Amino acid sequence: MLPKANQSRKAIWEAVNPRTGKRRVDEAFPPEIREDFRESDMFCRFKNGSTWQVVGSDNFNSLVGSPPVGITFSEWALADPHAWAILRPILDENGGWALFITTPRGRNHAHRTLELARSEPDWFADVKTAYDTAVFRPDQLARIKRELIKEWGEEDGEALFDQEYGCSFDAPLVGAYYAKQIAQLEAAGRIVDGIEHDPNHLVETAWDLGYSDDTTIWFFQTVLNEPRVLGYYSAHGQDITHYADKLTEYAERKGWRYWKTDPREALHWVPWDARPKTLASRGKSLLEIAWEERQLSLRVAPNLSVQDGIQATRKFLAKAWFDKSECADGIECLRNYQREWDDDRKVFKSTPLHNWASHGADGARIMAIAQAQREPIERQKPKSIKRIEDMTFDELAEIGSRMRQQEYRV
Repeated sequence: MLPKANQSRKAIWEAVNPRTGKRRVDEAFPPEIREDFRESDMFCRFKNGSTWQVVGSDNFNSLVGSPPVGITFSEWALADPHAWAILRPILDENGGWALFITTPRGRNHAHRTLELARSEPDWFADVKTAYDTAVFRPDQLARIKRELIKEWGEEDGEALFDQEYGCSFDAPLVGAYYAKQIAQLEAAGRIVDGIEHDPNHLVETAWDLGYSDDTTIWFFQTVLNEPRVLGYYSAHGQDITHYADKLTEYAERKGWRYWKTDPREALHWVPWDARPKTLASRGKSLLEIAWEERQLSLRVAPNLSVQDGIQATRKFLAKAWFDKSECADGIECLRNYQREWDDDRKVFKSTPLHNWASHGADGARIMAIAQAQREPIERQKPKSIKRIEDMTFDELAEIGSRMRQQEYRV
């Protein structure tokens, strides 16, 4: 299992051994021992009844219900971490095994797997650098490092060398948007175990919406213009009622308040695409369904471009505090959110890579945009309110027009 099925096909199923000119699967499994060999789904059945298949973790749900005795996760640091969480019960039940092979990509889920393996007696862990394996001579490694620095610059070149040849989990992730900011937060002690929420301030939420993909929710407060990120939640394949119930659960368990006297005061920020029929049914928008079924008042955050949102997130991170345990998965999303690589031009694109980390990072972008919008609102003096009976017909018509345009943002 590689991160994506198309990677699996290229790297395993269609890979050719340059020394022999033969496909590696043919060398590993000669025709004499094969009963069925399917190119379409990269599947091999042997004459003894065993099977072997190449798949991608981007579609791990396709294996649910199957009984593999073993799974090899290749390039585990780039894979969807949910794959192991979902497939693990299958192996636990049938006494199977799992093997995780990877090059480090920062302190993400692969690093946590390594630390787990080092601490549990039923696991085995081993880290081998290029200096340990003798695949490259010392003079070759020195040359490779010099070339990487010349090609990528000193900072990125050394990071790439430390990552690819030194198996360093501490090397900065090349192309990452927020890895530097997260490292600065850690160095400044702003990612801490336990942040007490301020009962004098409401808790706001920021969402990234999906159905087949993950939906993520960040919980945060702004106290004296300082963001305090209290929690993070992610799930997939759920409707709006699930997330509404989860908000209620968090509030009851932690003593949070989303509003003071009226649920319409709540600040649950969602992206602009909540207005169309996203996560919706019966021809209604998500905003309408959330209010009608759960009295959940969703607000649409300003529709900034992705790049403007990324800049807003960097500013947000510069002054934020994070609860380390409650936001662990979200922090890893931020750490691993990166630009997409253009393999043809050999440069990073200006657009983000859509992978397991993008949903949490997109939710954080909504959080940053919402927090930036809240600052001037909180500093404004309240406007005097004119009674309805004192309004002119034109003023009433204007209010009605604005309410229709705002829909359920009121």
